[in-house]
Amino acid sequence: MPDRPADLSGKSLEKLDLSHLDFSGANLSRANLFAAKLVGADFTGADLSGAKLDLAWIMRANFTNANLSNASLLSLVVSSGLDYSAAEAATFRGANFAGAHIIARLARLDLRGANLTGAKMAPDMRNQSMGLMRSDLSGANLAGADFSKADLSFALMRFAKLNGANFTGANLSAADFSGADLTGAELSGANVTDTDFGGAVITNARGLDTMKGWHPPR
Repeated sequence: MPDRPADLSGKSLEKLDLSHLDFSGANLSRANLFAAKLVGADFTGADLSGAKLDLAWIMRANFTNANLSNASLLSLVVSSGLDYSAAEAATFRGANFAGAHIIARLARLDLRGANLTGAKMAPDMRNQSMGLMRSDLSGANLAGADFSKADLSFALMRFAKLNGANFTGANLSAADFSGADLTGAELSGANVTDTDFGGAVITNARGLDTMKGWHPPR
């Protein structure tokens, strides 16, 4: 971590190549990182609250314990090709996404313990001319993540690791949790209307009887 973390709050870094730079602990609150190349950059513990990261390139970037509250993360570039590559995966372990707007492909990434309370991850149904743009967290490690009061409608959560995750009061309508591990998850008051839980593990999950639209598997 730098001796004196950079203060770039409110700065425009749009489309700049910031790959492999050390921003650990830096203040990037409200910064404009639209389409910036952040490949391999280190944002450990950085303050990115209210920042704009739409179309940013985040391959191999480290956002461990970063503050991304109320940030905008739309259509992130997560791989150099069409296929997912584990070698290019960014990490968001322990990151704070409270109130963030996220429509991105975060499949198979490390988001253990992330705070996604009140996150807005549902597609804009008024603007789907190119097909339904969903948040994709399929196969991601979200153990212990907090999704309370988040909007995850239509999200893809297939085979995600969600053991111990908190979905209290979350909107999960029309989301796909097929094959997901929800062992010990908290689902009190969640809206699961038209949600797909096919093959999901819900052992010791709490609050099932309080979910809206819940139809237990037969």
